[in-house]
Amino acid sequence: MASRAERPGGRCLKCCGIRNSKAVRYFGGVKLGAGGLVRAYTDCVAKALLDADKVLLVRQCTLRCALPYALEGLVRREIDDAGAKLLQASHSECVELVFSLPEDFAPMLIARLSEAGSGSIAWLESEETD
Repeated sequence: MASRAERPGGRCLKCCGIRNSKAVRYFGGVKLGAGGLVRAYTDCVAKALLDADKVLLVRQCTLRCALPYALEGLVRREIDDAGAKLLQASHSECVELVFSLPEDFAPMLIARLSEAGSGSIAWLESEETD
């Protein structure tokens, strides 16, 4: 059950696009009455949001691929151009790269790399999950 602080404060947060939040009150101010409390909580949250630094959270995914040495430069450039972050590179019989990028961009990058590699890039099960 939502508290008297959580309902109006929560609505204000959701209107600003903020999710997974809680509004907590430390002192209720009984003298304000229910309507006064709602206005006070809503105003308080709205004022706090004006000054708050907002950080956009972007769901990331981790991809892992194996490729011939001849394609390493091309794949690294494509990873960099896509704004992905190279997490690991290992070299043995082939090159294995592990990188992360925004989840929404993964299908497009996989398609682009698969086409550029003419089927010689193998997509492996990622060991890491975000």
